[in-house]
Order: sequence, then structure tokens, then C-alpha cells
Amino acid sequence: MEPRIDEAVLDERLAALETVRTWSPRLVSKLETFIRTGDDRSLFRINPLAFAEERSIDDAEAIDLFLHATSLGLFEMDWLLVCPLCACIVQSFGSLRTLEKHYRCSLCRTDYQAALDDFITITFTVASKVRPIAFHEPEKLNAFDYCFECRFSPDSLTAEGATWISVFKEATRDIRFLAPNSTARIDIGVEHGTLIGWDIDTDASFTLSVTGETAPAHQALSIQYNEKSCEPADDRIAPGEVALEVRNGSDRRRLIGIYALPEGFSHPHVHFRPFLTGKRLLTSHTFRSLFRSELIKASEGIGVKDITLLFTDLKGSTALYDRIGDLNAFSLVQQHFDRLQDVTAANNGTVIKTIGDAVMAAFMNPSDAVKAAVAMLDEMETFNRDHHDRLLILKIGLHKGASIAVTLNDRLDYFGQAVNIAARIQSLAEAEEIYMSREIYDYPGVSALLEPFAVERRTVHLKGVNVEMPVFRVAVDKVSFRAPPAGTPGSVRSADH
Repeated sequence: MEPRIDEAVLDERLAALETVRTWSPRLVSKLETFIRTGDDRSLFRINPLAFAEERSIDDAEAIDLFLHATSLGLFEMDWLLVCPLCACIVQSFGSLRTLEKHYRCSLCRTDYQAALDDFITITFTVASKVRPIAFHEPEKLNAFDYCFECRFSPDSLTAEGATWISVFKEATRDIRFLAPNSTARIDIGVEHGTLIGWDIDTDASFTLSVTGETAPAHQALSIQYNEKSCEPADDRIAPGEVALEVRNGSDRRRLIGIYALPEGFSHPHVHFRPFLTGKRLLTSHTFRSLFRSELIKASEGIGVKDITLLFTDLKGSTALYDRIGDLNAFSLVQQHFDRLQDVTAANNGTVIKTIGDAVMAAFMNPSDAVKAAVAMLDEMETFNRDHHDRLLILKIGLHKGASIAVTLNDRLDYFGQAVNIAARIQSLAEAEEIYMSREIYDYPGVSALLEPFAVERRTVHLKGVNVEMPVFRVAVDKVSFRAPPAGTPGSVRSADH
């Protein structure tokens, strides 16, 4: 059956998408082809990183593509909480504001605390006004499709490279919706091992050992599902044919699944294809620009296990205000903010906020942050050539660590000791200097980025931090921006203070 596409809506929104920024050649055309020819499954919960890999597109551009397309109404965005053990999609949220901090996988009976860099994945589904697909109405799906297409992550893999969903499907003996206060007879054949029944939305489950000699005749076993528990009449059965009489004793429709595991079965280690994490999305300048209303619950905050933070400040800004006046100085500082924001976005980061004359920015990793720091100094050198009597001199600090993403003053922000340390490290810097923590300097690839510069290791006692810690001072001047002669390594000099 041909897909039902609203041609006018699709054309209008694609035309708008073409103009929002400069895209790689034919990128919007590739997206249009995907919307027109993809099957319903491929247009449901799209992983933008997989989309990029399959089409040889830069993943940062693919993320931007889907964010802009979502803001224009071509797609809808979903935040998913995924169980790391069984790849079950525990909960789906339409926005960051409704994301819960704590979640439980009923299938694994395991509780988790959400972290933006772990198992919070953001996906995109074609908008129903553009092209209706079956997954826009999940309540109309059969039990098999609802379970394996809507309730498990397709990005989960075993060590052998098989999808975890395929392993689960192979083990499944029956899956069905059971109406409230109804009973179903399920006939299956079982072999030595374990027979497990589950309700994906509650902890109600049963486990039966399949042991002994093969039963000479049909066995019968009754199983009662209550609201949050399950009561089988026995805890073991013999191999052979069995008739399960399963009763749903609750007042809601429930999804009942039964699967069989052979003797000696070991739960495979599940890993995931690269996916768009909450951490990466929150360090996207495009996301923060287009979705300013996406906020975290004010009373909550969500953990980030590892975020890279950059702080800047201006040297001598007070004297600048005195010399050229508040209005002129304010205009100059705003122009410098614009330049730093452009550099940050170009290096896969986002400006979190400005504080007076200072900037706080966040990045996915230290390499991008270090590139941005050097580029900021380079950009300000260019800026100062046009304002030679009104120089703006940057001082920069970098650190990475755990933090909490919060909502402050109706904006996404970060809070915690890593933020404090990054700010304290920045306060060590003088004119055109970059200071960074060991966590930044030791990150793979950072030392190579610093080869053009002289690096000095220092030991300092930061205010608010109870231990001495090493920091690395990078002095940058106009000559430093030229690449060093081939084979010339960067040097690290030690100076303890």
C-alpha cells in the first residue's frame, strides 16, 4: 500500500528546512527520499547517528538536520529511558520537562537513576501530519509488534553482533494482550530449562523450572496475574506439552509474554550502537537555540557523569568601561559574546550562560573544548585588529567531571563541584592563557592539540577544593598560532606553586 503523504505540508516544510542553514549537497533531498520511501518501522524512533552512518553524513550535521526538521514540524522528538540490561524501553517522554529522574525496569526488576550520558536516548519519528504511520497509534498494533517494535531498543546488540530483539523473539513462545478480568488458554511445548512469563509494565512475572522426564500427556497449569503480582499454581513442570490457563485478574489490559530458555542459558551481554544521548543533545547549540522551552523539572535535576566545561573572562574589563564608557564597552562585550558563541558552536559545544563579561560553555569531550579555547583566542586576535584601541583580552579555564543538569532562571544550567573547579581554574589564567585540569590534559588527543604551544605544569590549591591538584598552563600569543615545524613536539615544564 502506498504511504499517505500530505504533499503540501511536506513540500512547505522541506522548503523551509532548505533555508535555515547551509547543508551539505543533497542532504535535504536525502531526507525527503527517506520520508517518502521508508517503511513505517524505519520512520519510527529514528536514531540520527545511524541515519548519518548509513548515508555517509557527518553525525553532527545529521543531528542538526533532525532538530531543525523537528522544529519545523517534519518530525516529533522522543526522550527514551532504556534498561541497560535487557534494552527494554522503560518509559518514553515527549519532552525533557517530563523526564523522570528515577526509573524501574519491571522486566529486570531493577531500579536506575537516570543520567544524561547513559541510556537516555533521543529519537525522532515522522510527524503524523506529514505521513501517518502505524506507530502513531500503538494501541492498534498487535501484541507482537507492540512489544518488539515499541518496547525494546533496536540499537541493542549481543557480543556476537545479533540484535538483542532477535534473541528475545527466538525465545518467545507466546505473546498477547489479555483483556481485563479475562482468561486465556495458551498451549505450548517446553523442553528442559526455564519457562518465564512477564508483564512488561509491572513486576508481575513467573518462573517455572522445566525438569524431569517428558510428560506422557498434556499438562495443565493455572496462572493468576493480579495487579502487581503473579501466582502460578506450581513452580515446576515436566518437558512436553503444557496448557497454561492464564487469568488477568486486574482491571486493565495487559501485555503477557511467555518465553523459554534452554538449560545452561546465560544472559548475553547487551551493548548498544551509538545513539544520541541527552548529554550530547544538551551540548548542542542548535538544540538550545531551537528548544528553549525544553527544561528539566525545577525540583529535580538530572545527573551527567562526565561533562567538559569551559569558562572565559576578560582581563581589564573594568578599566575598559572606565576608558570608553559603559555604552561602548557593553556593545564591544556583546560582540565578543557573539564571536565566542560562534566558535563554541563550530566546535560542537554550546554556551550555557554569560555572567557579566564571562562565558560558561559545555562540550561533549575535552578535545572539542581545547580546540574551541585556542580558536577563541585566535578569534579575539582578529577581533582586536579591528578595535586596536579597545582590546579585549581573554582568560580561559577548562575542566571535566560529573555534574547535575538543572533549570535555573528558566534556562538549562549545570551545577556541582566540577563547575566550581572549572571556574576556579579559569581564575588562575592571565592574558591569553588557557589553564586546564589534568582530566582535560590527559584526555586522548589533547596533548597533540597543544604541540604548537609551551605547556607548564603547576600544582595549585584551589579555593573550595581541599586537596592540591595539578593544572596545566598554556600560554598563547600571536606567534603560537602558526603550526610548529614538522617533528617539533610540545613541551611541558613543571613549576609547583
